[in-house]
This record gives sequence, C-alpha cells and structure tokens, in this order.
Amino acid sequence: MTRGPEKQFDPEVALEQAMRVFWVHGYEAASLSELLKNMGIGKKSLYDTFGNKQSLFLKALEHYAHTNIQNVQARLSADGSPLGHLKQLLKDLQEMHSQPGSCGCMLGTNIADFNTEDKAIAKVMRGYLQQAEDVLTATLIRAQAVGEISPESNPRNLARLLLCTMQGVALIGRVMENGTTLEGAVTAAIYLLDNS
Repeated sequence: MTRGPEKQFDPEVALEQAMRVFWVHGYEAASLSELLKNMGIGKKSLYDTFGNKQSLFLKALEHYAHTNIQNVQARLSADGSPLGHLKQLLKDLQEMHSQPGSCGCMLGTNIADFNTEDKAIAKVMRGYLQQAEDVLTATLIRAQAVGEISPESNPRNLARLLLCTMQGVALIGRVMENGTTLEGAVTAAIYLLDNS
C-alpha cells in the first residue's frame, strides 16, 4: 500500500493560527472560511488533519491551555519566594490586560461565548481551569510552608479566589479604556495575600 502525499503545510503552525482565530472571535463566531483562510489550508486538509470545527477548537484550546499553564507553573515554581512569584504574576497579568487590544484569556473568552449545552467543550474547559487552580494551590502551599502566609489560611480557597480574579482581569481588560479597575483588583488581591 502506497503512502499518500506528504502534507503541504505544518500542522503546528496551522493549529497556532486556528487558536488565534478562536481566541479573537470565540468558538461560535469563528467561521470555517476564516479558519481555513488563516490556517492556509483547504477544507479536506482540515478534516483529514484536525477533524471537524469542534475537534479543531478542542485541539487549539488544548494547545493554548497546555502552553499557558506550563508557563505559569514554571514561573511560580522557580527558585525564590513562592508568594513573590505569585504577586509578580498578578501584576504582569494586570499590565498585559491593561494594554489596548488585549484579547483576554482564550479560556475565559470562550467560557463566556460557547453554548453551555456542549458538554464536551464544557468538560475540557473545567479540566483546564482545574489544572490552573491546582498550580495556584501548590504555590500557596509552598508559601505557607515557608511562612509567607498564615498556617490558618486555606490555600485551595485562596487559589480559587485568585483564579476568578485572574479570569476577571483578563475578561474585563478587553473593554476597559484604562487600567484603573484592573489595578484596583490586583492591588486588593495582593493585599489579601500579604495579610493571609
């Protein structure tokens, strides 16, 4: 049996481009024609390589979540102060999402956008949010172990609050004309961490 022709495109590059379309427009509003145009492929290549639109979205979401969670985990687990790393992450997110044209977080924007009756997508999104919560919890447990937060603090609940704050900052930053609201939210979150 002979092999078919080699792919004339790089699937990783095409997936990256699809991710950007879904990130900007959301799952529902991202049209197939726009996806194909940005990916630089035809419909047959899309279906042969990635499956249907939902399958492509899930792959793009996986790529986004894996890359971002991995980056956050690396930052938060670096040598030095766990609490210091966490506070710097919050400040960096505030700065990033205060910039004009911020697209927010791909997870957050699509959580706000997708049809909640789509159980497959909902399950995947819950899984990625859980991974993010777990990374934040592990960081806060380390901070607690070195005396940076009180032994009475609940790392899991603090992580959940931070996750909601981070998602809110990313989403609200898409429409705010200045960074005052985001700065206030992050300042309050850091104050809470410093007094936990």
